[in-house]
Amino acid sequence: MTTRTTALIRMLAEDFISEKIMAEPTYEELKARLAELEKQGANKRSGNLEFRVSDKGAVSVYGMGRFPTTLYYEQWIRLLERADDLKNFLEENKSKLKLKEG
Repeated sequence: MTTRTTALIRMLAEDFISEKIMAEPTYEELKARLAELEKQGANKRSGNLEFRVSDKGAVSVYGMGRFPTTLYYEQWIRLLERADDLKNFLEENKSKLKLKEG
């Protein structure tokens, strides 16, 4: 590395550090951020489901639990074709299943 490159890196690092240390959020910024986080939390608890395509081309469903449920297209189609069978199975075995109190 040249002396000039080293000096530029040092200047950028100092600017970055001083911005991180010196830039304390204002009360209004903190209030806005808190409102944003509360909104996100409310969406997660509201039972809304969100669908996303993963990097590998699968479909992930978020909002059913701690982790997403991810299947590939063919798997989703196969599962959806048997939706009535799944509903019947769930009802028949309801007494054996752990149910969350809502």
